[in-house]
Amino acid sequence: MAQLNHTIIAAHDKRASADFFAEILGLASPAAFGPFMTVKADNDVTLDFVDSAGDIASSHYAFLVSEREFDEVFARIRERGLPYWADPHHRQPNAINRRDGGRGLYFEDPNGHNLEILTHPYGSAP
Repeated sequence: MAQLNHTIIAAHDKRASADFFAEILGLASPAAFGPFMTVKADNDVTLDFVDSAGDIASSHYAFLVSEREFDEVFARIRERGLPYWADPHHRQPNAINRRDGGRGLYFEDPNGHNLEILTHPYGSAP
């Protein structure tokens, strides 16, 4: 069985980006590993941030969270005054979606990566 172990995320400032992810998602503080700053998700996948001097292509990272965690992350998004959307194309500002009986929203990290939190995997509704 194949499992995602880690992914590399380009950043203009790997430390600041790793700190942002850890703080906004309520994860443990980043750790240095070679040229990376790593953030470990609760399912043991690591997000490995690396400095990139050039343009950074936006990527999408979705995080499955509990209802309680959704409220906590959403509160941190609002406390920081971050824009958020109900859709991945950012056409529904200041709203959350309720797909498959859960809640979800999209927001950006400082490098323009499109982040998502959701409480139910899409396609999971009976």
